[in-house]
Amino acid sequence: MSLLTISFDFDFYPILIVAAIAWAVPMLMSLLRITKIPTVIIEILAGFFIGKYFILGFPSDSTVLLDYFALTGFVFLMFLGGLEIDVDQIKASFPRRRITYARYLKNPLLVGFVYFIITLVVSYLAAWAFSFLIDLQNIWYFSLIMVTTSVGIILPVLKNRAEINTHFGQMLILAAAIADIFSILLFTVTAFVIKNGFHAELLWLGALLLLFIVFYLLGSVFSKINIIRKITFQLSHAASQIKIRGTILLILVFVVASQYIEKEVILLGAFLSGLLLSVFMHKERSMLLVKLDGFGYGFFIPVFFIMVGVHFEPNALFELDNSLFLFLGLLIITLFAIKIIPSFLWMRLFGFRKAISGGFLMSSRLSLIIAAATIGLELGVISEGINASFILMAVLTCLFSPTIYNILNPRNIFEGNKTIIVGGSSTGVLLARRLHLHSHSSIIIENNESRFKEIEAKGIAVFKGDGKDREIFDKLKLNPENYVVVLSDSDEENIQISRMLRNEFQHERMISRSGTSKVWQALRDLDVETFDATRVIANTIENLIVRPTTYHTMVESYENFHIEEVNMTNKNFDGLQIKEIPFHGDGTIMMVKRGDNMYIPHGETYLRLGDVINVFGTATALDDFREKLKF
Repeated sequence: MSLLTISFDFDFYPILIVAAIAWAVPMLMSLLRITKIPTVIIEILAGFFIGKYFILGFPSDSTVLLDYFALTGFVFLMFLGGLEIDVDQIKASFPRRRITYARYLKNPLLVGFVYFIITLVVSYLAAWAFSFLIDLQNIWYFSLIMVTTSVGIILPVLKNRAEINTHFGQMLILAAAIADIFSILLFTVTAFVIKNGFHAELLWLGALLLLFIVFYLLGSVFSKINIIRKITFQLSHAASQIKIRGTILLILVFVVASQYIEKEVILLGAFLSGLLLSVFMHKERSMLLVKLDGFGYGFFIPVFFIMVGVHFEPNALFELDNSLFLFLGLLIITLFAIKIIPSFLWMRLFGFRKAISGGFLMSSRLSLIIAAATIGLELGVISEGINASFILMAVLTCLFSPTIYNILNPRNIFEGNKTIIVGGSSTGVLLARRLHLHSHSSIIIENNESRFKEIEAKGIAVFKGDGKDREIFDKLKLNPENYVVVLSDSDEENIQISRMLRNEFQHERMISRSGTSKVWQALRDLDVETFDATRVIANTIENLIVRPTTYHTMVESYENFHIEEVNMTNKNFDGLQIKEIPFHGDGTIMMVKRGDNMYIPHGETYLRLGDVINVFGTATALDDFREKLKF
């Protein structure tokens, strides 16, 4: 008897269609240079116009696997939603001193929580008003659907504009994270109560949270056991991929536990598994996240959105009869108003225009609104027409919100802190990309027409002109804080540009390449920081031989770890020892420069005003160091 029986009768054609759509959509968007529209929107539209006619005609047993893949994609999407929450950022925002109005306004966590409360109140009032226009089975649940937001849309927009590490960016990210967490908790509990009523079984939701705490404690213990860390590291590559297997196991533990409570709780379970993993990913976020993104966004999540389009029924909208267009118009206005009205909280800090632009960006909704509407449809608290309306609104808000945000809050790369790179060589382009990973703005000056167009096509900020022309630096609004990296093709031209910047602008922050001792001396006379490409290559090879682990950790950590200089200007900490200051746990002080002296610090080291402190850690930790040392 065969140990394994495999049937070859299964029809793979529907899966082929979905896989083709999932592959073709990003390819076509890249070829057509469509960058302003989220890929998932096109996938939903492609699923509606293409998949509906090539998939739904097949027997149900051929398409049931697609629905299973779509559900898996939905679970994975909720998991990645939890993974996007930066727990360190939330913990770092907990108030540690007496809360005053001024401190409240500057605290993203507190403002984000108040923002959510106002959103919830406004949403409920709007849902109550809608009940006079259409028949609503449950006003509260309808209001919860409208409260949702999309961190997955907000984060890329802020990252592309290098605003993630700004105070405004932190306000938006934490407000979106709080909306995600509380929205999922609220409509999971609401769905459970609608289906089962207020019974003792409601306590099972608390059991799920208890499971989260138990796994957190176990993870804290296991992560410190050397033998487990060693085995995990050894099995993390090649055929084993133990971290990926462990992640899938973690997701399924929470999903299966959720299924035993109620199927509507799966959403919360998947989200909690992602949130839990986010706690333990501080030092490994780069590679594991890349693999998990590939696993989810490579197949399962596109299947989910394509199948949303396949099952979308526009005819269901007509159940609203004569009130259809009035309802859709009021709904889109309401979805924006719910997020814009609380954004006035940011007006005092950032001004009216910027605050309102943040409200528009917060109005983008995608996976959560679709999930909440789908669960509401299964519970019978919303109709097919309302469900279809919310899917349509998800598409429209994702299209309009980022666009309106960019219009109201235009990014001016000429203003503020930026790095100007003279010369669009491969080194200059790579530098611009690396700076972008660290959320630093940069702009390349390039005079060659073909190279200029090539750089522009890559989505990198580039200015057409000759680096020897002083008017260009006037147009770019060069200020003393800006670094200028001179990387033209000619050493003589590099010297000429550096001399012009030094003599005509009295600019000090300049970096250039020195290939020979003569060039080095000429740049040195101009106080230009220099690097020798030959020496850099030799140092890299030396690091690979002598300290390979340290080198790979620094190079391959992407945006997670940085080294930064912070000037000590906080009078409250003047004269305190390092051990007396509650710095973030994911950062450390590497060195302290006081005048011409350098110190390797320890807990008893005293900090003084004017110290230049070299800090190493995650972006969240560095934000905490800057906030404390510069307060």
